[in-house]
Amino acid sequence: MDLSKFQQEFSEYKEAQSIIREPKNLYEPINYILNLEGKKIRPVLTLIAANLFSSTYKKALPAAYAVEMFHNFTLVHDDIMDDAPLRRGKVTVHEKWNINAGILSGDAMLIIAYQYFENYPAEIFQKLAKLFNKTAVEVFDGQQLDVDFETRNNVTIEEYIQMISLKTSVLIGTALKMGAIVANAEEAEAQKLYDFGLNLGIAFQLQDDFLDTYGNPKTFGKQVGGDIIENKKTYLYLKALELSNSDDHKILTNYYQEKLEDSQEKINSVRLLFDKYEIPSYIKALMNDYSLKAFSILETMSIDISAKKSLLDFGKSLMTRNV
Repeated sequence: MDLSKFQQEFSEYKEAQSIIREPKNLYEPINYILNLEGKKIRPVLTLIAANLFSSTYKKALPAAYAVEMFHNFTLVHDDIMDDAPLRRGKVTVHEKWNINAGILSGDAMLIIAYQYFENYPAEIFQKLAKLFNKTAVEVFDGQQLDVDFETRNNVTIEEYIQMISLKTSVLIGTALKMGAIVANAEEAEAQKLYDFGLNLGIAFQLQDDFLDTYGNPKTFGKQVGGDIIENKKTYLYLKALELSNSDDHKILTNYYQEKLEDSQEKINSVRLLFDKYEIPSYIKALMNDYSLKAFSILETMSIDISAKKSLLDFGKSLMTRNV
């Protein structure tokens, strides 16, 4: 399983799609976000899944493109909601153009994603559309929970895991299951791939939360400390609240009830409290738990041993980002 082959195949397909057209102020932002550097994890997973069950994985390219288009649509709108200045190390769409452009271009991306399912026969189209619709609603549910948590003081760790499952993980599971659907895999095997992706996605998001606070700003691609600035109730914060003494508990909650002008001072102070209670070790352990759960699902699948190993290696590579 040559991952570079799938990445190259998808890149060539993406480049062949015509996005630049009139009105340019609608389509240029779409082209911009699609061409920002990224690993294209989700579309590659769609191709990998199709390759597990079919010798003609290229027929999954339209589905992979739909997944990538939808994912980038969510990023454009998320960046507006978070007032984020950077995405993949570059200026976000709403900062480069304006908020209205980000909203409308994002809306167009959602519909364009759906249009790519028209490349498939009716039975496959129906299965893809049903899964896509379910996933889209779940992603929106997760995004709303994320917003709600910013102003709630009683968020639990269990609620947080549920939120990231909806906002992030379901799309990773869906990317895999779509590839299996296109390749006419049995439903049971397709669902196992989805469950593998769901658990790996939770681990991946936990890692992203860790890197948001502890990553290298030169290589992370986003503003380090952004979650702290925006008062995001991530696992790091919730675990720190659980373990902290009364004085530190009060300091943390006070920091997360306001947005200070000196954001860096807030980031540094909160990070010191995370360090005091060894929160990095707790989140790394949880990441490992979900990764192992994902890998255990692979063992139950009726696919070639070498394919299992390739998926295992791919999953491990996602969890070893050094940024």
